[in-house]
Amino acid sequence: MVDFSRVQKELVECNRDKGISGVSITLHGDDLSHLSGTITGPVGTPYEGGTFQIDIRLPDGYPFEPPKMQFLTKVWHPNISSQNGAICLDILKDQWSPALTLKTALLSLQALLSAPEPDDPQDAVVAQQYLREYQTFVGTARYWTETFAKRTTMGTEEKVKRACTWLPSSSSLTQFYLLGRLEINMETKEKTHDILTLNY
Repeated sequence: MVDFSRVQKELVECNRDKGISGVSITLHGDDLSHLSGTITGPVGTPYEGGTFQIDIRLPDGYPFEPPKMQFLTKVWHPNISSQNGAICLDILKDQWSPALTLKTALLSLQALLSAPEPDDPQDAVVAQQYLREYQTFVGTARYWTETFAKRTTMGTEEKVKRACTWLPSSSSLTQFYLLGRLEINMETKEKTHDILTLNY
C-alpha cells in the first residue's frame, strides 16, 4: 500500500523551493498515486528554456519500489524514448532506495538532461546520432525543445529557420530534415514538410 502520508510530505518539500530547484510536483486529480512532475531544462544544454512534463505513477510498494516516470513532453535524448517518453535511469529501476524521494528522482532526470549516457540508451537512434554527429544531435534536440517544450507564439517557419542556424553542415542539414520530417510532421502535418523542403 502506498504511504500516502509520506507522499503528501514529499509534495510539500518538493514544491517549497521549486523556483530554485527547477522541479515541482502537482496532483493528477484526487489520486495521490498519480502525479504530474515538471522539470526545467538545464542551462547550457539544448533543453535550456524548456519545461518538461513528467507522468508519475506510484506502485503499491512505494517507497520500497521506485516510482514509474515517463516524459509526456517529447524530448530528443539518448536515454529517453523519442516515441513514448520511456526513461532509462538506474534509480528508477534497480538502484532505487526508500531513502530517495520524488524530488531526488526529478532532479536526477534534470541531471540526465545535462549528462546523457549514450552507452546505455533508451533510444538507439538518438544515441548513435549523439556519438557520431554530435552537432546534429544538439540542433535536433534544440529544435524539439523549441517545438514541444516551450510556450511561444513563434510560427513553425521561424522555428525551422532558427533550427537551421544550429546545424553546421549540409550533411547535417540533410539528416535533420529527415529526422524532422519523420518525427515532427505528425504534429504539424504537411506545413512542416513544405517549409523544410523550401529551406533545404
